[in-house]
Amino acid sequence: MEIHPTAIVSPKAELGENVKVLPYSIIGSQVTIGSGSVIGPHAIVDGRTTLGRNNQVFPFATVGYPPQDISYKGEDTECVIGDGNIIRESVTIHRGTAKGGGITRIGNGCCVMAYVHVAHDCNIGNHVILSSGIGMAGHVEIHDHAIVGGMVAIHQFVRIGSFAFVGGMSGLRMDIPPYMLAHGAPAKLYGPNLVGLRRHKFPMQTVQALKRAYKILFRSTLTVKDAVDKIREEIEPLPEIEKLLQFMQEDSRRGVTRWGSDEAVE
Repeated sequence: MEIHPTAIVSPKAELGENVKVLPYSIIGSQVTIGSGSVIGPHAIVDGRTTLGRNNQVFPFATVGYPPQDISYKGEDTECVIGDGNIIRESVTIHRGTAKGGGITRIGNGCCVMAYVHVAHDCNIGNHVILSSGIGMAGHVEIHDHAIVGGMVAIHQFVRIGSFAFVGGMSGLRMDIPPYMLAHGAPAKLYGPNLVGLRRHKFPMQTVQALKRAYKILFRSTLTVKDAVDKIREEIEPLPEIEKLLQFMQEDSRRGVTRWGSDEAVE
């Protein structure tokens, strides 16, 4: 371990091999940090917080502080962060609340850019990119490989599906389905996230199937149930189609964004 003399590290904190704690950082007594992680200058990691291996926490980030929830009364909740994440300058990640499940969670390989706020009880998947200035309320779910643009405001309990892309300056008050491109305040759908799908080397067969499913779900006047039935009848049951339909049929606290823009990708 490499701990700078100006850093304050509780003797009860558990630090793995090759952890670096740089000048003026503070590590609390209930913190566990995995091997190879770097805690940058002036960063704070506190509360019952677990960071996995090879994380990078940049200056002035605050991880594991109490939630901004007026009903929180000091209950023993936690923040759990996986491996290989980048947490940039002035990011705030708050631990959970008892009524919300008690855990704020971030998976593996995420990039959380400067000034992002990850509120209590949020659940962020793997390989998610959160661009600068995002403000998310509590209980938000962001699934694997989603990308959220800068300065996006996300209402509490909103879900963002896998491989979705949300354009900058958007306002999300309803769920964004997986594989879709969304933008606006309130956000509208602009078709499948074609650039993201191609970058991740999805087969053309899958891309074409998602285009057809998009038109049935979001560009027709069918109810969700009727649209799902039509897709099951007309489109090959690929894993991505099944994931999209499952997302549409799951219980949602906010409802799913269904309206599309006239500029939607055809």
